Amino acid sequence: MIAQSNGIDIHYETTGTQGPWLTFSHSLGADVSMWRPQIEYFARNFRVLALDTRGHGKTSAPAGAYSLDTLADDLHGLLASLEIRTTHFVGLSMGGMIGQTFALRHPGVFSSITLADTTSQYGAEAQALWASRVKTANTEGMEPLVEGSIGRWFTAPFRADPANAGLLAAVADMIRTTPGAGYAGCAAAIAAINLTERLGDIDAPMLVLCGADDMATPPAMSEVIAARARKAQLVLIPEAAHISNLEQPAAFNRALDAFLARHA
Repeated sequence: MIAQSNGIDIHYETTGTQGPWLTFSHSLGADVSMWRPQIEYFARNFRVLALDTRGHGKTSAPAGAYSLDTLADDLHGLLASLEIRTTHFVGLSMGGMIGQTFALRHPGVFSSITLADTTSQYGAEAQALWASRVKTANTEGMEPLVEGSIGRWFTAPFRADPANAGLLAAVADMIRTTPGAGYAGCAAAIAAINLTERLGDIDAPMLVLCGADDMATPPAMSEVIAARARKAQLVLIPEAAHISNLEQPAAFNRALDAFLARHA
């Protein structure tokens, strides 16, 4: 389905018919399909909303740099158009950055917030890396970014297991079909994140999840978030890298389910 919000068309899916709302926000270079293991699991007890972020999937991909404020306001407008006044929120990587920004800009909407494999701030050393990815997406498209992303997103044993070949191929296709302008726009927003000192202003209960082998946003970044937030708990997921919800879906779902059972 498509809704207009903040000047763009946003693609979203809703699943489930009962319970409180639960919203999922994906990583950079992904779309709603990365949440399939969670949507199927949680739609039993929640009304689930999953959306394609600006520049991704079937959502509009305007050219130019975006900001996390803009991405948070996109979500706010979508929730308003669907008459969703409160929701639990789950965001991974970029989705977690959007969630932090949203919670600070629009307090009271999130009943709880789960931040998975994300950060609240990048150091100066990361700026050249993000600038390089923006340049690649804008000038060469997404294909040169596929292999490196897969290498960061999943552990070596997971990538080497033939049983995971189909999932990895689907994820690779998800990355390469992301609009280059959208990837670049969102990468610019990610590079500018600087929220660590404001995390204590987030009032909602918070679950911080991280793959124990995440090299893209290492556990140390999640530890900072959990230490600075007022109502946070940290859970590390063994044998998982950056996209922990796909590499270890059962462990991810168990941790999220236990958290939501206390706060839904």
